[in-house]
Amino acid sequence: MNNPAFTAFTALALKAVGVVMIVSSLVDYIILAIPPQGLGADGLPGWLVNLTGQISDRGIIPMIGIVLIVGGFWIADSAGAGGGDRVSAFDLRFLSFVLAGLLGLMFLLAIPLHLVNLQRTRNEAIQQIDQSVNVAETQIESQSEQLNQLLQDETRISELDRAIASGQFAGPQLEQLQNIRQQIDQLRADPALLDNQIEEARTQLRERRQQAESRARGTAIKTAIRTTVNCGLLTVGYFLIAGLGLRSLAGAGGGRRMAMK
Repeated sequence: MNNPAFTAFTALALKAVGVVMIVSSLVDYIILAIPPQGLGADGLPGWLVNLTGQISDRGIIPMIGIVLIVGGFWIADSAGAGGGDRVSAFDLRFLSFVLAGLLGLMFLLAIPLHLVNLQRTRNEAIQQIDQSVNVAETQIESQSEQLNQLLQDETRISELDRAIASGQFAGPQLEQLQNIRQQIDQLRADPALLDNQIEEARTQLRERRQQAESRARGTAIKTAIRTTVNCGLLTVGYFLIAGLGLRSLAGAGGGRRMAMK
């Protein structure tokens, strides 16, 4: 503070860095808010969830920029180079505090929006899991019917035996035919074996569905807590900066001396 030139440079540097951080963050927010091409209604909730998470992760950067700007003005005022108490509507401090209030409102509104979209995303994920399991169960039923028909079709079994004995097949093809014939013998010897295999496959599908649904719910809960806490803290921080900052400007400038240019 003893060197006026250094003090002025420090104040200017803090303001410049603060402005750069704020502008770059706002540009980043605008770019993130542009939806990708081909985004349909089904993918919109998931995209909004990712958008809210990315914005909340970057939410501290504008706050640091505002603090740097305020710090730059404080250093300049302490050195007597602040230009007095006269504050205009285009004063950088005033604009920074207004921006803080707007960002606080944005993060406040982002909390319910994020929770709603997260609920939709989780429901869609669970619905997709159920659909895939239903398709797999249908395939199991179809294969079971085909096996039952094969077990009762002596003509096809005889054709299978002739194909194995003909010598036309060798290597993996012959091994596959022999395995099919062996399975037929096993199922004929133990009719309950097929039912047991089907029930085992269904049990595995149910377990996989439960695990997938549990993972989807767990991921949704973690994402909700993380983003909600971040947005909540940012909301409080920005509102405090906006409220205290505007109050300090009104007190320093006497309120009535603010020149609205």
